[in-house]
Amino acid sequence: MGLGTMVVPLDSALNIAFPAITAHFGLALPEIQWIVICYVLTYGSLMLGIGRLGDIFGHLRVFRAGLAWSAVAYLACAWAPDYGWLLACRVLQGIGAALVISCGPALVTGWFPEPLRPRVLGLYTLMFAAGSVLGPSLGGLLVAWFGWEAVFWFRSPIALLALLLLRGGEAARPAGPREPFDLAGAVLLALAIGSLLLAINRLGGGGLAALPLAALFLAALLGFLRQSRRSPRPLIALGYFRLPGFAALNIANALVNLAGFAVLLFVPYYLTRIAGLPVALAGLVLAASPAGAMLVSAPGGWLLGRVPARRMAGIGIGLVAAGLGLMALWGAATPLALLVLALLLHGAGLGLLQVSYTDSVTATLPRQDRGVAGSLAMMTRTLGVVTAASLLTLVFAALEAAALAGGAAPGEAFLRAFRLSFLLAAAIPAAVLLLAVIRRG
Repeated sequence: MGLGTMVVPLDSALNIAFPAITAHFGLALPEIQWIVICYVLTYGSLMLGIGRLGDIFGHLRVFRAGLAWSAVAYLACAWAPDYGWLLACRVLQGIGAALVISCGPALVTGWFPEPLRPRVLGLYTLMFAAGSVLGPSLGGLLVAWFGWEAVFWFRSPIALLALLLLRGGEAARPAGPREPFDLAGAVLLALAIGSLLLAINRLGGGGLAALPLAALFLAALLGFLRQSRRSPRPLIALGYFRLPGFAALNIANALVNLAGFAVLLFVPYYLTRIAGLPVALAGLVLAASPAGAMLVSAPGGWLLGRVPARRMAGIGIGLVAAGLGLMALWGAATPLALLVLALLLHGAGLGLLQVSYTDSVTATLPRQDRGVAGSLAMMTRTLGVVTAASLLTLVFAALEAAALAGGAAPGEAFLRAFRLSFLLAAAIPAAVLLLAVIRRG
């Protein structure tokens, strides 16, 4: 299960390959955002619906289907002849990722008694973080040895091996009459999420292209809300979001992950352009962030029995703000140790937040909806990531263009945009934490 789960976070290997991909296809830096958007937008919009399918047909059956699909999609990405084909294959890869991770938390928590849920979720987060740690490290070596294509094809045998090892597992669907699947609600939700994120992406260039997308988002969202009220078994009961603090917790998770994704967007370029590190060493340094998450995940799950989940989430948000704030101070001569320290703080904060947040969500929803609960936890994180890929890239490009127009050299312009972007990113979790403290007071 851990091996199969890791193929999704191993996508972090791709980030260290961004400079090689932009050079290979002759892309401008802002264009690389589409390789993130096509993938994450796909699995982000599908996860809640697929989590519900797992509750109906069996989580392990869906998980296995995701591994088989992903193994083929990775090879397709590696063999893409041009950038358009690569983006289309990334959509296929996103479908596989949705099948794998939408049912992951439900699958692992279903194997153990309910009192052990926090510890099990801590271990699941550790599995996820382990893949994120290995991704940049392996990615740097793979790009240096085999080229950017290797960050895709190396995961195909891993997915097939996990599928082989799971061949004897129980795959029976849940007992009792089969519940209905709200297909209309799933389609409307996917349409709402997709149009929202594309509208955010189209805000640049005057924002006129964003208007029809924003209108489509509002129409799809209203349709989803109406369908959820009418359906005898909606994807997720809307009443949960009226519980004290539940909606705020989901929004906070999305916002903090929005800010946190700045690391994977911009730090690879800083490490190779400004710090001047070889690509293999840059991958190892970038791995410090998920290493921080890996170090705190299992202890965080153990501590949840002793520390309230909301308090642990607050500590995690504070660490994310501190790590991003330190990155805003980076310069051309910043020591390697300080780079690693900032990345460790950032990763540890995200790890604590994810463990405590997932535990809160799975504790709120009933056990028979555990697939939906796990998918919701992943979906809010994904919303933040895709929004970051669109919004932060626009902000960075505008800041860099302004610096170049002011007469700055390319390296100086990049560093100026980098610092201001991370200052903005650090302000987001700091504001979330401040609002939480005020609300608690």
